Amino acid sequence: QVQLVESGGGLVQPGGSLRLSCSASGFTFSSLTMNWYRQAPGKERELVATSTNRGGDTYYADSVKDRFTISRDNDKNTLYLQKNNLQLENTAVNYCNTPSSIWTGGRDYWGQGTQVTVSS
Repeated sequence: QVQLVESGGGLVQPGGSLRLSCSASGFTFSSLTMNWYRQAPGKERELVATSTNRGGDTYYADSVKDRFTISRDNDKNTLYLQKNNLQLENTAVNYCNTPSSIWTGGRDYWGQGTQVTVSS
């Protein structure tokens, strides 16, 4: 069964940290480019970070550079996003995604999302 499952969200105080995980199944994970997106209340979904296939390159949105780190463990078929120094405006549902490719049969896939709430 092909699926992405996120975990690790929760409630954190401003300045705190969380590590999100995305477990992939049914894919040749190491061949996939993987993304983390977030969607804040009332806003559009936005790309936060990207890890290219085999983890060769990474990309970050300007707003999260130096605070967030994307990584992957290809042996465990798992993508991670370490979030440090979280702020109130970082409250969002976080999604992992793999875009359409020959490795996904020509379609993109999304997880169900994990909620991160930053509140004092």
